Amino acid sequence: MRKLLAVAGAAAALLPLAACGSNAGGGSGGRTVTVHVGYQSKTINTVTAGTLLRSRGYFEQQLAALGRRDGTTYTVDWQDYATGAPITAQMVAGKIDIGSMGDFPLLINAARGQQLRQPTELVSVTGYNLRGGLNTVVTAPGSKLTGLDDLKGAKVSTSIGSAADGTLVRALQQRGLDPDKDLHKLNQQPAVGASALQAGSVDALSQFVAWPGQLVFEGRAKALYDGAALNVPTFHGVTVRKGFAKQRPAVVDAFLAAQIQATDYLHAHPLAAARSVADATGLPAEVVYLYNGPGGIAAFDPTLKPQLLDAFARDVPVLASEKLVGKIDISHFADDSFIRRAVGAGYGRQVASLANPAPVRGTDPVCGGAVTDPATASEAWPAGKDTTVPLRTPACLLRYLAAHPDKGAVRASYVPDALTGTRWFADRAVWAVDPAAAPDARYQPFTTPDNARAWLAKHPGARLVDLAQAVRGAAAAGGAA
Repeated sequence: MRKLLAVAGAAAALLPLAACGSNAGGGSGGRTVTVHVGYQSKTINTVTAGTLLRSRGYFEQQLAALGRRDGTTYTVDWQDYATGAPITAQMVAGKIDIGSMGDFPLLINAARGQQLRQPTELVSVTGYNLRGGLNTVVTAPGSKLTGLDDLKGAKVSTSIGSAADGTLVRALQQRGLDPDKDLHKLNQQPAVGASALQAGSVDALSQFVAWPGQLVFEGRAKALYDGAALNVPTFHGVTVRKGFAKQRPAVVDAFLAAQIQATDYLHAHPLAAARSVADATGLPAEVVYLYNGPGGIAAFDPTLKPQLLDAFARDVPVLASEKLVGKIDISHFADDSFIRRAVGAGYGRQVASLANPAPVRGTDPVCGGAVTDPATASEAWPAGKDTTVPLRTPACLLRYLAAHPDKGAVRASYVPDALTGTRWFADRAVWAVDPAAAPDARYQPFTTPDNARAWLAKHPGARLVDLAQAVRGAAAAGGAA
């Protein structure tokens, strides 16, 4: 758990240290404590430490219980930001005690904290994807770009130092492209980048959850590169100021207990949770459910898994090449003692499990049988319904769509990419047919043309089809079967 991550490169300009503590630290014998929490409401794989946690009131409830034990009155100051960078700035200034952000911003958080003598530590994970599917590069719907190689000479918007920027840099380097020389990279906030893509002032946008899904769902973009193609885990987590954790360990315990409650609620009531987050953020509930629902792009488990921490270490050279941090020792940044205590005796079993704790489950009403394989499990959300329909395979989902042809009959439908497993909207996917496959496995979806091409190269005789052709073909094959 405690790895030495040596970050090489020149130190970037650092914000001055504005304060040495916060009201949350409280004075000696203080009876009122304000806990300052920084979160990103629209980065929806942090909802169990942010948006959903706040709306459910679990942290306040845990603090009220703590207050009854220690005689202190606790209040929570929730601070909402678009990215992790301002949360880090506030933490090293002593103005935020607990924050949540992605893996790349977490490394910067660790570096800035140590350099400014306001050390922080990673105490839990919120949402993660073992292949990196939380980050996506998108382009305009009518763009002629079909893959990452087409970005040479293009203008690409991203948030420098974010997980999405890290994905972009890694993916370009994997293709032999230099992120600094072979394209024009613009450092923009997600909303600014989305507007730039709409206006045509950039050719592509590399961003983190939930911006790509939202833009694609609304028909304002199409996926160009699936971060899961990197096959490098990415995650978001909770960081706390070490000084605060040392002074108020019971408050950190209360936060993690509340995070576990929010995680359990998300798993038990996925549609209600999606609606709650949608109401709080203005995001479409269908997009929230894409990422946070059963079998979603984000898996929610607060434990500090070795696979995530190993990938975390591999983020270091990318940040070093971007000159965002200086040389630091963050060997003790990941501290699992708090989350171990919060989870209890089952921690060892839970941290060892890599299965999504909330898979798509149920009985397929179209093809029949139980939905058990996460690699093919699909799902339809009928309009006006408070439940979803599980389907065993994407072909079974296509048959479901064929049986419900009326416009608006299906609110949203979800399928896993046949190459990477990334969950995507069925009506925004790239479809292929393999005539040699069994009827229920004949039609395969992909998030991007790149993924489809890679799959087709290994399946002679398979070819691309559009959604309408896939629906008709799956219905005919199902009837014949």
